[in-house]
Amino acid sequence: MIPQISAIMGPCAGGAVYSPAVTDFTLMVKGTSHMFITGPEVIKTVTGEEVTFEELGGAMTHNSVSGVAQFASEDEDHCFEQIRKLLSYMPSNNLEDPPRVMSDCSPDDFDESIDDIVPEDPNKPYDMRDVVAKIVDNGEFLEVHEHWAKNMMVGFARVDGRSIGIVGNQPAHLAGTLDINASDKCSRFVRFCDAFNIPVVTFMDVPGYLPGTAQEWGGIIRHGAKILYAFAEATVPKITIITRKGYGGAFDVMSSRHIGADLVYAWPTAEIAVMGPDGAINIIFRKEISAAKNKEKKRAELVKEYRERFANPYIAAGLGYIDKVIFPHETRSLICKGLDVLASKRQSRPPKKHGNMPQ
Repeated sequence: MIPQISAIMGPCAGGAVYSPAVTDFTLMVKGTSHMFITGPEVIKTVTGEEVTFEELGGAMTHNSVSGVAQFASEDEDHCFEQIRKLLSYMPSNNLEDPPRVMSDCSPDDFDESIDDIVPEDPNKPYDMRDVVAKIVDNGEFLEVHEHWAKNMMVGFARVDGRSIGIVGNQPAHLAGTLDINASDKCSRFVRFCDAFNIPVVTFMDVPGYLPGTAQEWGGIIRHGAKILYAFAEATVPKITIITRKGYGGAFDVMSSRHIGADLVYAWPTAEIAVMGPDGAINIIFRKEISAAKNKEKKRAELVKEYRERFANPYIAAGLGYIDKVIFPHETRSLICKGLDVLASKRQSRPPKKHGNMPQ
């Protein structure tokens, strides 16, 4: 019904930790705040492990390791400053729209340098925060969960004075792949935005889910499904920008047209396919590559052909999966216009108490 924020400025232990755990955002002050179910002495007695208060449940432990806290404050004054900033993007309750402020930035303002932000080499990383900074009002982006699951980026910003929630893959960390923690981070943030009528803008550059036994045995199927559930369930305006890679099931769940995105745009650098060119040609043309005298040359030729014929945004546009292929510098203007058009969006769900999201 209302946004709830917890500020942890001292010790919080035992059953008391569930109070902040059920609120929307938790802030912890470095050096003075601690949270844990059982303290160091109990752990030493029961398991024999020796750990300090800070290592067990300090601000950076819960910001970077457990993901329990969303913000780490330098001191109490900084904590209050972060809370004020956070509240500025939210409505007072779930029946109100988020606050819109006067903006000195025109919807048509753009930074030409954004056209060169994505590297020509599809395997070279870049920072998605740089993309966001060139699109939102005054380059201001309040990142949530900055230190945890860094391959996923979430946070608040404004465009044309409107409050928006931003979700984006982070190519600078684990190539922007989706894993268990990134899935939990993304889904919870999207559900918060949906609860309080905050439009969600998604920046997609995702090569797939992170492979490995640790991920599979850890339940990436059920955790990954949370993103699908959150985006599909959300009734707020949803706009998606595909900056580069959009492969396989990861493309589907990152607010694609298939699960209800209202507007989907792709940059010319976008690669949209079931899988990347390297993986695809190794399967499709396995016999041809094996029979070739120069296997590496043959593989390179096939990768180039696959990328030109299939892994480009124009094929997806022709199939209706995206609305338009745009230049990067057009992104801000189209997001602003899209939010104007979608301001009156109303979408009702069947009457029920609640859905049952993946575990």
